[in-house]
Amino acid sequence: MLLAKESLMEAIDITDLKARGPSNRAEELRLELFEKVNALGIGAQGLGGLTTVLDVKVKDYPTHAANLPVAMIPNCAATRHAHFTLDGSGPVMLEPPSLEDWPELTYDASKGRRVNLDGITKEEIASWQPGDVLLLNGKLLTGRDAAHKRMVEMLNRGEPLPVSLSGKFIYYVGPVDPVRDEVVGPAGPTTATRMDKFTGQVLEATGLFGMVGKAERGPVAIEAIRKHQSAYLMAVGGAAYLVSKAIKAARVVGFADLGMEAIYEFEVKDMPVTVAVDARGESVHESGPAEWKQRIAAKALGIPVVLA
Repeated sequence: MLLAKESLMEAIDITDLKARGPSNRAEELRLELFEKVNALGIGAQGLGGLTTVLDVKVKDYPTHAANLPVAMIPNCAATRHAHFTLDGSGPVMLEPPSLEDWPELTYDASKGRRVNLDGITKEEIASWQPGDVLLLNGKLLTGRDAAHKRMVEMLNRGEPLPVSLSGKFIYYVGPVDPVRDEVVGPAGPTTATRMDKFTGQVLEATGLFGMVGKAERGPVAIEAIRKHQSAYLMAVGGAAYLVSKAIKAARVVGFADLGMEAIYEFEVKDMPVTVAVDARGESVHESGPAEWKQRIAAKALGIPVVLA
C-alpha cells in the first residue's frame, strides 16, 4: 500500500513514456493497461468516451510471492496537491496556477430542457431519454446515507416521515455550511450507488418521483426505477461550488440533528443534470460506454461505424 500511495504523488507522464518507449517490464505494463482501459470506452464519469484514465502507474519491490503483494488505488483526475521543500530559510511561497493552463470549456447547459420540479408529472418523466440535458427549477429535497437509513427505519416502524417525498426529486448531497452571503456552501453530488439498497423501498412507500446523484446505479436500483417509472439524474461531479450557484434558497426540513446530512429543501434555478437512467430502466452508463467501445474498436481497424 505504501508504494501504491507513493504513486499517487507522481507526475502524469504517460505521454512522455509513449514517446520514448518502455525500458522495463513495469513500464510495458503501464502502457498495456493504459491502452486496454481506454479501449473500454468508459469515459469521464462513466458516460462513454476516448479517455477513461489519464495515466497508469506501476511500482514494484522485491518480496516473496506467497505474500500476494498487490495493491491498486484508483485516483481522481482532479488530484489537488503541491510539492515543496522546507529548508529553514523561511515560509514557502507557492504561485497560484495560471488559468491559461486549463482547457476552454465548451459545455453549454443553456441548451438543456427546462424542468419545473413543482409541477412535474410522470408523463413528462417518461419522455426523457438517457443522455438528455435538463435544467432543474423549483423545489428539490436532499438526503444521503444517514437520512436514507433513518427514513427506511421510520418506514419499517410505520412512522410518518418529517417531509413528504410524494411527487418530489431527492438530491444525494451533504451541503457544506454557507459563509458570508452564501445561500449554501459547495453542494456537489455524492455517489448514488450507496443509496441503491434503499431505492426500491423509498420509491414504493413514498411516491418519490426521482433522484439526483453522481455515477452509475446498480442493477437493483435500475430495476426499481423501471418498476416505478421513476428517473435517476446525474449532476456534475467535481464541481460542488459551481453546482451551489444554482441553489437560490435552502432550509432544513427534517433530521436537523444530522447536520450536513439533514434533509434540506433547495430552491434551484437552471441546475444542469443529465438523464442517467430513464423510466424504462435504460442507463446511459451502459449505453454510453458500449457505443464508445464500438467506436474505438472501429477506429483501430480503420473502418467506419454506424451507430443507432
